[in-house]
Amino acid sequence: MAGNCLFAFEKSKQAYFQLKVYHYENDEQEKVIDQYLESAYLPALHQLGFKEVGVFKPLENAAGQDRLVYVFISASDLNLLVNLDQRLAKDQKYLEAGKAYIEAGYSNPPFKRLETIWMKAFEGMPKSALPKLSAEKNKRIYELRSYEAATEQLSANKIAMFNNGEIDIFKKLNFNAVFYGQVIAGSTMPNLMYLTAFENMEDRNIHWKDFGPLYKPMQDLPQYQNNVSKSIKVLLYPTAYSDI
Repeated sequence: MAGNCLFAFEKSKQAYFQLKVYHYENDEQEKVIDQYLESAYLPALHQLGFKEVGVFKPLENAAGQDRLVYVFISASDLNLLVNLDQRLAKDQKYLEAGKAYIEAGYSNPPFKRLETIWMKAFEGMPKSALPKLSAEKNKRIYELRSYEAATEQLSANKIAMFNNGEIDIFKKLNFNAVFYGQVIAGSTMPNLMYLTAFENMEDRNIHWKDFGPLYKPMQDLPQYQNNVSKSIKVLLYPTAYSDI
């Protein structure tokens, strides 16, 4: 039957990432999302072999704004992401634990909108990594950046810039990158995204201050000009139940 069909894609040496973004409006919705993620979604993902799931919220997530929750997972095979929802739909324990979210009614939805972004890891860092941080989880700062480009060729040029030296600078300065990914399905393509991690805000500011002088010679190279048309950064903190 078509409803039971599983899709298959060729395997790659580079990992694939999924970033789900929940857009919600109020504390009640946030409570339902948190309960669903902590009690149903993450346990089900762990059971399916997704051991390191990141759940993050913006530092600025006040009422009246477009409030957000980010959920990050990594997979060795794109098929695992493509077929994930079908596998979850067969998990009775997940369906029961997430019932309040899954079966929410038309007049009381648990979110306003939901985005799903798929990415392919850069060659320069082909898999995601757990950050090596010593600070307590509630002190940590994560920084999600998205670099949009005017054309697909220019976006590929920026990715080449990362692979040919920019990632090395991040590694040298110990930016604790969780991932670097080329967006292969999303709403602001062509773009890339990456996530770095810091002990606290002061640590974050020091890292970026040190980054500038090392990056400038590469930034000034003629072959890497005009490869970012829009840069978006979001400062995040991990939820108590996040694996990352």
